[in-house]
Amino acid sequence: MYPIQKLTEFESIINYTFKNKDLLITALTHPSFFLQAEGASKNYQRFEFLGDAILSFILTEKLFNLYPNEREGELARYRAVLVQGIGLSNLARKLQLPNFIRLSDAEFKSGGNNKDSILEDVFEALIGAIYLDSEIETTKTLINHLFSNIPQLINETLPNLNPKGKLQEIIQHTSPTISINYSLLQSSGPDHNKSFTVNVLINGQILGTGSGSSKKTAEENAAIQALEILKSHPGAIKSTG
Repeated sequence: MYPIQKLTEFESIINYTFKNKDLLITALTHPSFFLQAEGASKNYQRFEFLGDAILSFILTEKLFNLYPNEREGELARYRAVLVQGIGLSNLARKLQLPNFIRLSDAEFKSGGNNKDSILEDVFEALIGAIYLDSEIETTKTLINHLFSNIPQLINETLPNLNPKGKLQEIIQHTSPTISINYSLLQSSGPDHNKSFTVNVLINGQILGTGSGSSKKTAEENAAIQALEILKSHPGAIKSTG
């Protein structure tokens, strides 16, 4: 059983009280815990899937309204800053999530409760759990509170955004034989206001398309789209070897 006092403590941190505590417990349960704990039949993975979509939608709407003059490519970069990598894991740490995640003893000893990837997953699962326990407006209010200073978050995190590196890491983990190539689809506009569109191809398969005011930005935005696709469909890439 998850200690009720810990649940209450966490609810006070996020300023939300669950009607169904089982939803919160599931959101805080890593798959490894199920392997060693009898009765822990649910983990956060399905909630993560739901929460990822909800978080992306709400932040997309918020960015659309906050930056009315930005191009689609820049908005995609801003969203990636907020929902990928260090930005989301740091926010999870501010909510003290490492203190509340349930993992196997082995995963805990290896520092799993403080791994960026796990913290990202649990944060998204938490959003999914809150939505299931309430409705979209309550979830939106909470997300807007957590992301109340978006310009500062973007300015602090954007220099560290490396979607091409992250995509390379994921692909190499899948198979070192898989190739990644970036192909310029088109460039248009006058020299002082160029626009580039780039495809990223994985083993010859187009997995993402991005645009930007430079080839580098367009490639990064293509990688961001590929990362979003891989997150929703992990089996999208298959080794040819």
